[in-house]
Amino acid sequence: MGVGSENTASTTKLSIRHGVYKEETNIYLKAPLNAEGMLPKKVGHMTAERATWGRRLEFVLASVGYAVGLGNVWRFPYLCYRSGGGAFLIPYFLMLFLCGIPLLFMEFAIGQYTRLGPVHALAKICPLFKGVGIATVVISFVLCTYYNVLMSWALYYFFNSFRAPFPWQSCNNTWNAVGNCSIGFPGNTTHLHSASQQYFDHRLLEITNGIEEAGGLRWELFGILILAWVIVYLCIFKGVKSTGKVVYFTATFPYFMLFVLLINNVQLPGAKNGMLYFLKPKWSKLLDVQVWVNAAAQVFNSIGIGFGTMISMASYNKFNNNILRDTLIVSLANSATSILAGFVIFSAIGYMAHVHNLPVDDIATDGPGLVFVVYPEVFSTMPLPQLWAPLFFFMLLCLGLDSQFAMVEVAVTSIMDGCGPKVLRVLKRQEIIVLAVCVIGFLLGIPHITKGGIYVFQLMDHYTAVVSLMFLAFFEVLAVCWVFGLGRMTIVIKRMLGKAPNIYFRSCWMFFSPVLVLCILISSIVQYTPARYGKSYTYPVWAEVVGWGISLVSIVWIPLGALHEICRNKGTLMQRIKTAMTPTIELDPVNHLPEKQRVDIPESVVFINPL
Repeated sequence: MGVGSENTASTTKLSIRHGVYKEETNIYLKAPLNAEGMLPKKVGHMTAERATWGRRLEFVLASVGYAVGLGNVWRFPYLCYRSGGGAFLIPYFLMLFLCGIPLLFMEFAIGQYTRLGPVHALAKICPLFKGVGIATVVISFVLCTYYNVLMSWALYYFFNSFRAPFPWQSCNNTWNAVGNCSIGFPGNTTHLHSASQQYFDHRLLEITNGIEEAGGLRWELFGILILAWVIVYLCIFKGVKSTGKVVYFTATFPYFMLFVLLINNVQLPGAKNGMLYFLKPKWSKLLDVQVWVNAAAQVFNSIGIGFGTMISMASYNKFNNNILRDTLIVSLANSATSILAGFVIFSAIGYMAHVHNLPVDDIATDGPGLVFVVYPEVFSTMPLPQLWAPLFFFMLLCLGLDSQFAMVEVAVTSIMDGCGPKVLRVLKRQEIIVLAVCVIGFLLGIPHITKGGIYVFQLMDHYTAVVSLMFLAFFEVLAVCWVFGLGRMTIVIKRMLGKAPNIYFRSCWMFFSPVLVLCILISSIVQYTPARYGKSYTYPVWAEVVGWGISLVSIVWIPLGALHEICRNKGTLMQRIKTAMTPTIELDPVNHLPEKQRVDIPESVVFINPL
C-alpha cells in the first residue's frame, strides 16, 4: 500500500472525553450510543456523519472528470501549437510540477482534513482570508451558469448529427449567405466562410452584429438548455452518492472515444503532417514571457486550482484516504489527456489541410470554433460520418458534464455547511436545495442563449476564467502556504497519511508555488488585453466595464471578508489583524474535526485509541 493508505490502530483502551472514534469513517463524534451500541444517525438537525464517496475510485474518477474538460480538447492543443509546439511542454510541465501538483495536493488536504467546503475550510485555515473561500464558490457558480450553455450546443449538434447529409455540409440552406459560402475551408486569403462556420453562426447562434443587439431568445437553445440542466440535476440530486455512480461512465467514455478517434485519424492522409505540426518545437518561443504565463494559466484552469471544487470533493473522503496517490493520478491523467487530445485534434486538422490543399495555419483555431466548426467539417469528409459525429458530440457532453457536476456541487456543499439546518427547515430535503441551485443557474444562463449571447459568453469567460482566477489563486496560496504556514500544513498531512510531506512539497509550498503564482499574477496584469470575439470584434467601453464588474463579483469578497474579520475582533488594529491570522482549525490528534461535527457524550464511556 502507498503512503497513508492505512493506519494501524492500537488496541489500548483510553477514557477520552473528546469523542468516539469510528474506524470506518475516521470521525470522532461526541454523541450518545443507542441501545445497540451504535452512533445515532442524527442529533437534532445535525447529521452524525458527513456523506462519503462509496469507493475511493469514485473520488478519483470525479476529480479526473472535473479536471479533464472541454479545455483539454479545444484549448491545450492550439495553445501548445501556437506557443512553441514541443518546446511549450517545457514550461507546461515545469508549471505542473512546481505549482499544479503541490497546490492540488494542498487543496485535497484542506478538504479532507476539515471535511468542509471551501468557504468554511478556508475560514478555519486563515480567518483573515475567509473571503477567498466565498470567492471560489462565487467564481465556480458564475462559471457553471455559462458552462452549461456549451452543453446545450453539444446537445444541439448531437441531435442534428443523425441527419444525412449533415445540415452543415452544404450551402443550400436558408441560413446560408450564398454569396460568401464555401463547401470546405476557403483559407484565410478570401472573403468566403465555410458552410460549417455559417451553420454555427447563422443556424445555431443566429448571431447578431454585436453585444448591443440582444436579438431575442433562441427558443430551440432555450429548450435544450433546460434539458441540459435536467441532466445535471438528475446526476447530482443525491449528492456524492449519485455523482459517484455517474462518473464511472462519464469520466471513462471520453478516453475510449479519444483512443478510437486517434486510431481512425492516424490512418487518414495528411494526419502525420498535422501531428508533426502540433509538436514541432520552436525554441525561440521560450524567451517569450507570455508563453510561460500561458503554460501556468493552462495548468490552473485545467486542474481547477482556485475554484474550490477540489476542496469540496475531497471533503467527502474518509479521513485517512491517500490523497498523495490521488493527486498524482489526477494531475498526470489530466496532462496525458491534453497531449492525447492534441494528437487527435491535429491529426484531423492535418487531414483537412490535405483534403483542401491548405496550410495547417488556415484551419487551426481554438475555443468553441475548433469543436463546433472544424471538427464537424472533418466528419463531413470521413467514412461513416453518421457514426463518428454523434459519438464525438456525446463525448463532448460527457467531458462537460463532469466539470458541471463538480461546480454545482461546490455551491450545494457550501450552503449545506453554512446554513444547512436552517435551509432544510424551509425546503425540507437536500434534493430541493440542489433543484434551487440548478434553477438559479439556468436563469442566469438565459442571456447566453439570446441571438447576441455569444458575445455575453465570451465576455464572461474572459473576465471570469482569465482575470478573476489568478487573483483568487494567489490569495488562496498566500493564506495557506504563508499565513497558515508550512509547519501546520505538515501536521495536517501527517495526521491523515501517517507521514510528513517530503522536501519537494515543502519547498514548493514555502517558496516556488507562491512566488510563481505572484509572478503570473503580475504578468497577467501587465500584459492585460481586453476581451474580443473572433479576430475583428472589439467590445464597447460599457461592455468592458460590465466585464470588470463580473470579475469583482468574486474578487470583492476577499477584502470584504478581511474587513469583517478585523472589525469583529477586539484590541488594537495590529492585535485584531494578528487574531484574524490565527487559524481556528484544530490540530490536536484526537480533536481533528471542527466542533460543528461533534456533540457531547457521557464521560464514562470507554474508547479505542486509533493512533
